[in-house]
Amino acid sequence: MNIKGNHTSLYSWIALAILVVIYITSFVDRQIIAVLATQIRNELSLSNTEIGVLYGPAFSLIYAICGIFMGRLADQFSRKYIILSGLIIWSMMTFASGFAASLSFLITARLFVGVSQSALSPAVYSLLADYFKPSQRATVFSIYASGIFIGVGLSFLIGGSVAQAYDWRVALKTVGLPGVGIALLGAFFLKEPVRTKLGAHEEVHSFLEVLRYILKKKTVRYHLAGFSLLALSGYTILAFISTVFTDVFEAPNRIAGYGWFMFLTGISVNVSGWLADRFASKWGAEKRFIMGIVAALGGLPFYYFGLFAESAIMAFLLIGFANVISSSYNGVAAALMQYFVGPKMRGMAGALYLFVVSVVGFGIGPPLTGWLIDNMFEGVYAPSKALMLVFVACGAMATVCFIRAMKHYEADAEFV
Repeated sequence: MNIKGNHTSLYSWIALAILVVIYITSFVDRQIIAVLATQIRNELSLSNTEIGVLYGPAFSLIYAICGIFMGRLADQFSRKYIILSGLIIWSMMTFASGFAASLSFLITARLFVGVSQSALSPAVYSLLADYFKPSQRATVFSIYASGIFIGVGLSFLIGGSVAQAYDWRVALKTVGLPGVGIALLGAFFLKEPVRTKLGAHEEVHSFLEVLRYILKKKTVRYHLAGFSLLALSGYTILAFISTVFTDVFEAPNRIAGYGWFMFLTGISVNVSGWLADRFASKWGAEKRFIMGIVAALGGLPFYYFGLFAESAIMAFLLIGFANVISSSYNGVAAALMQYFVGPKMRGMAGALYLFVVSVVGFGIGPPLTGWLIDNMFEGVYAPSKALMLVFVACGAMATVCFIRAMKHYEADAEFV
């Protein structure tokens, strides 16, 4: 079955639904370490810094590096089989993590999870850009991105609940296995669309040429800087939310319930994408960046009052609502990259975005914040102080980047 590029059909929406399910699975398996962080830390006698490394760099560095090459492969080979192969590998590695007896075992498993998950989104971004019209991309990419927060939410609800009832090992095994069945579903339903062509731009084909072509655009550079700073904030709160509830508010029972806010964040991602496309149609395509500014600044007051609240319930509500706002940018960020490249560069553009977001967000955020907690701040609210410092700095710098990106958008965006 062949699907004509940029022709929205019923099949396109079915394929999108399957890809969202796969994305949900990837984030359940990616986030579960943070959900189980305090149990793992206590049993294996780890520090907050080591937990930050396990959650962040152990996954993100290999994920980011391999993602660039996976993006290139997605521009040349079957995106369907790239996606499904990765799904099987990361599911089995998550399951295997349940047998870990040391930090080195967990890090090795996380490395394999990182490599295999790097195959997913570059290929998916390329597929979605072929399945749907350019005017729909912020909306469609936001639907896909909502899988992040459904997955994170499920990791809290399922992983946290299983860990409380049994232990962290059983939780890892429980969330790892379903991916194999989902891979079978994808093998049956997913089809490879016919790629559209844009003539002269097809001549740009070498790895370095494509990279230079993308990065020479100022809007792209500001985009990558701004959204990577938002990712740094986002991955940091996910890495240490269990620490906040356990160490600051002595309410570990709130950790599993935090997953409900992730579901609400999935809704906010979709709303953000819909608004971005509406802003673009009324006031200009560059106005999609406004949703990045909303995410950068809108959650800061709620984070402040939540992280320093006097009660666990107020902290739970305010921090959760802050996350709903501050993480709403995810679909818009991925969609915006597609307006600066041709069809044969879509996988690479998506991979470049994921590379920068992973290195800065996953790779720097959690270990830096863990170090701040361990070394720079003291007292009960030490985690809160470290997190708030990170959020304010990232929000302010990201806002400047998005304002600059809008100024250069018209000159740089060619594929609208």
